[in-house]
Amino acid sequence: MSANPPPTDAGAPPAATPRPRSKRRQSDRPRTQFRKLDGILLLDKPRGMSSNQALQRVRHLFRAEKGGHTGSLDPLATGLLPVCFGEATKIAGGLLGARKAYTTVARLGQVTDTDDADGEILRERPVPTLTVEAIDAALSQLVGRIQQRPPIYSALKRGGEPLYAKARRGETVEVETRPVDVHAFELQSAADLLDGVLEPGANPQLRLHVECGSGTYVRSLVRDLGELLGCGAHVAELRRTWVDPFRDPRMWTLEDLQALAARGEPQLEACLLDLEAGMLAWPPVHVDARQAARLQNGQDVPGPYAPAGEVAIVGPHGRAEGLGQVGADGRLKPQRMFRRAGDSDTGA
Repeated sequence: MSANPPPTDAGAPPAATPRPRSKRRQSDRPRTQFRKLDGILLLDKPRGMSSNQALQRVRHLFRAEKGGHTGSLDPLATGLLPVCFGEATKIAGGLLGARKAYTTVARLGQVTDTDDADGEILRERPVPTLTVEAIDAALSQLVGRIQQRPPIYSALKRGGEPLYAKARRGETVEVETRPVDVHAFELQSAADLLDGVLEPGANPQLRLHVECGSGTYVRSLVRDLGELLGCGAHVAELRRTWVDPFRDPRMWTLEDLQALAARGEPQLEACLLDLEAGMLAWPPVHVDARQAARLQNGQDVPGPYAPAGEVAIVGPHGRAEGLGQVGADGRLKPQRMFRRAGDSDTGA
């Protein structure tokens, strides 16, 4: 008698249910042992990665218990992303509002739904004959205190939800304009537009320099520039070059950091700036050891101190003690004081 043929799929017995992974096997996986670590890393964020993804990569690489960044970059963007570890996270919010600089490439003749090259092209328009004078005149209209409409694909929230989530569902969202400060918007290069050898159907590009305050969207600047030039535009490339107070930054790529980590944590930690470097964004107020101890214990120190407003509290030997507030009466009040590894409970 011949052997029975194998059962067909329809008549086959149900496949065995895969056994769940062993809890012991999962628990045996090495877990990152995080540690208290204070400092600031000037990361060169790669293209295609969100700012939070980049933050988590370096936080695990340094094994830092606490980490945060000082202002998101779009996934398309590269460049300076200051990352704060440990006590430095107490000044991250203040650095968020710092002045920033970018170089960007604007592609003319195409409008996208995200205002950058990651989006879908909504419409294409011919690029008119342009001169440097015409471009400069359009740029000048976007400098100063201006009203800007943020991109609909942005992390701004409405009703507790980011605008990009609504946009992805196809909802129509009216985005209101808001005031922003643009300190510089300058043409660096327009060679393919002005040299007279542009290929038919090609989209010329402008290389631009931007300096702006907190809340400014370079994508919106480029979009509005395209409208002023009569052809539309979107961001093809974007790189953040500096953030106050880091005007001449030594940036580290993820590849740099991974190579240093392989050589040991002391090599990796040498990349970090101390807390004092970040405090240069505030006017300093100097105190002695006794006054520093009072502030660390949450007590005011009588003045008169100046200037009024938020200040960097600097203790003996130039040690950054934290952020404080000088009132109209000249008294110095502690706001966010540092508790570094090795400090006593009193902060003295």
